[in-house]
Amino acid sequence: MYVEVAVNLPPVQGTFDYHVPTHLRDRISLGHLVTAPFGNRRIQGVVVGMPKIPAVPDTRPIDELIDPDPVLTTTQLDLAKWLAGVYHAPLIDCITLMIPPGLSQQADSHYHLLDSETAGETPTQTKILALLKRRGDLRGRQIAYALPRLRWRPAAEALLRKGILKRHSVLDPPHVRPRRVRSARLALPPDTAIANLDDIGIKGGQAAKRRRRILKALIEEGEPLEVSWLYAEYGGKRADLVVLEERGLISLSEAEVWRDPLEGLDFVASDPPKLTQDQLQAWKDVGQTILKSTGGERTRPILLHGVTGSGKTELYLRAVAETLAQGRSAIVLVPEIALTPQTVRRFLSRFPGRVGLSHSQLSQGERFDTWRRCRAGLLDVMVGPRSALFTPFPNIGLIVLDESHDDSYKEQERTPRYHTLRTAVAYAEILGAACIFGTATPSVVTRYRAEQGKYRLLKLPQRILGHRERLAQQAERLGIKDRYQDATGDARYIDLPPVRVVDMRQELKSGNRSIFSRALQKSLDEILHAGHQAILFLNRRGSSTYIFCRDCGWVARCPRCDSPLTHHTNSSRLTCHHCGYAVKPKKLCPACGGSRVREFGAGTERVQHEVERIFPQARTIRWDWDSTRSRGSHDVILAHFAAHRADVLIGTQMLAKGLDLPLVTLVGVVSADTSLYLPDFRSAERTFQVLTQVAGRAGRGLLGGRVILQTYQPDHYAIRAASKHDHDAFYQHELRHREELRYPPFTRLVSLVYRHTSDTRAQEEAARLHGTLKVKIQSTDQKIDLIGPAPCFFKRIRGQHRWQIILRGSDPASVIPDEFSKGWSINVDPINLL
Repeated sequence: MYVEVAVNLPPVQGTFDYHVPTHLRDRISLGHLVTAPFGNRRIQGVVVGMPKIPAVPDTRPIDELIDPDPVLTTTQLDLAKWLAGVYHAPLIDCITLMIPPGLSQQADSHYHLLDSETAGETPTQTKILALLKRRGDLRGRQIAYALPRLRWRPAAEALLRKGILKRHSVLDPPHVRPRRVRSARLALPPDTAIANLDDIGIKGGQAAKRRRRILKALIEEGEPLEVSWLYAEYGGKRADLVVLEERGLISLSEAEVWRDPLEGLDFVASDPPKLTQDQLQAWKDVGQTILKSTGGERTRPILLHGVTGSGKTELYLRAVAETLAQGRSAIVLVPEIALTPQTVRRFLSRFPGRVGLSHSQLSQGERFDTWRRCRAGLLDVMVGPRSALFTPFPNIGLIVLDESHDDSYKEQERTPRYHTLRTAVAYAEILGAACIFGTATPSVVTRYRAEQGKYRLLKLPQRILGHRERLAQQAERLGIKDRYQDATGDARYIDLPPVRVVDMRQELKSGNRSIFSRALQKSLDEILHAGHQAILFLNRRGSSTYIFCRDCGWVARCPRCDSPLTHHTNSSRLTCHHCGYAVKPKKLCPACGGSRVREFGAGTERVQHEVERIFPQARTIRWDWDSTRSRGSHDVILAHFAAHRADVLIGTQMLAKGLDLPLVTLVGVVSADTSLYLPDFRSAERTFQVLTQVAGRAGRGLLGGRVILQTYQPDHYAIRAASKHDHDAFYQHELRHREELRYPPFTRLVSLVYRHTSDTRAQEEAARLHGTLKVKIQSTDQKIDLIGPAPCFFKRIRGQHRWQIILRGSDPASVIPDEFSKGWSINVDPINLL
């Protein structure tokens, strides 16, 4: 019996055949996580095939199964192979996406210094020897961490050949395992136990007092209690429990417990509200799609295009309910961790006890236990960001992507650089499941594909203010009269908030040099006096954009990235937002010695300080990456603002993600132009989407709302369309522009980026690949544009120079070479070219 294994040993790619020992033959199957020999190492791998005849005549045996059950379903294996083919990624990297952190382990090497007197022949060898002399034996990952951006492995190989170093392979066991808890319970009826209270030690002694307290607690609770809790609460010791057990008063046991991140989360059970006519029409198609897919019929994915507040979430909830009624599971994806708590509460209120949560801020143990519960079928619904797509439910019937336009659905840092929407569509087809993606601002590519018939397009054109009972409660709480008209049934509609565009050029001409226009200042003053809330949006962190010298023009830059450093007032540091480099601000210019070193531009910190300066009575809170690093911080900030413990919420693009805050009557966009003129084909689209989404946070309650949009480009088509909530106008203008320039959706793109510490080496390697691609393109009959090589817009990041080649055509991925030199990254269908 043979198995094909994808080995977890970078940079090794491909799969290898092994034979199965007799004792494992009736236990091993596709998707199992195994350990196996590889050269002189012991490695982890996943069984991806079971060939009848191996690819090589002499095979080695599998060692053991790490988990008795497969870690991947057969459909997940199919998806992993699809990802590897479409995104030109190693199969093992695609498989690793689907295994919880801590369970999958890579083999490493342990380095030992044999001759401490020998000197290195090269600077790199000298650094390795000095490191091992100073710190003793180290693993390869530790050396890489200590010597960043240094190609140390060739130097280590030379030292190994000379007998100066010794190396052996190590493979750690999984970092996560089921949690087991010891508990104590009464071994006798309570009455009998009470009668024995005096017979548990020397009367009046401390040990007897502790044991009596423990026994009384077990009698009062009437159920098993965790040993650790008894220790902490009553000062008990292990010897106390041993004595009580020996006397037959209690029994000790050990049981496995789930680490549940939703334990203790507050929610209120709710019933489905009546649907509006628009929702009913859309639900008819959604419900039929779910029934057809359950029956084995192939269905088209659904694009649910609804304005902000149009009731898309209620349709997701109904779709999940119908899927569960058919005996299948559902995955609901949100773009940001910030949205997860709000979404989880909505689904928990409808499906208590059946919802799981997964995201990167959870502990490894919590993610591992949630993954196991889903694999065992103990949960039916998973909510989380893009990684939740790989939940190992045994029978998935529905995949939902909320806010499907969002850029965070595209993996941009690691291989494979997949897009969640395209992957979800492919996965739904593999599963025979329904797929729904909803948004108020679909991407140009997504809408175009819907109009071409690849997706089913459903629209929700009207904003729902709320349902009668909820609005009556809100009106009573706010002390206002409900002045909105009924829609159909139980719901009421409201118009999208009016948007006022303020030309900041005119503000400057009138002498206003503040970051706030007069209109925005006046509106802030009005809502603060009325006791309402406001949101101020600026998609830039920190206090200032950059620091420069007014005498010579020097700019404070990151030494590793060449990008300007951002000043953060709270930490009194200049920080690089690419690599995290930080340094104290300089009072004197290091170039000319001048003292006129000044800040330029504004970020969220400066906006907060300006609000507090102009309106001292205002209670402000900031919501950006810097204020949400700790676990649970998103939920805390949102709960704080929703409870009206703050008047003004200031933040970055997190604010544009589906928040429902009825007391917000003003949204101010401090600068609409932040990303408008970046040299990228999606700059206008990204600007329109974020402005439309953040404007949609206003006027979601009985108090109504308004939006003030500050810009230096009031006539730009993206600004004009966003100010009118007019997706059609933007789409038509952008589509013509894309067709003229041969950009998606009329072509597809592949970005090839080479990174190296030497700019010359990066340029040479990019030129070499350009020549190879040029020859390959000429040998095909496809029209593929070869753009570059050229430095990336962000030319250097984390000490590595970046050169880029762009392939553009109907199928540019078809000319990608099978093998690349180390340092190249492949990005199929990139969402930006920066």
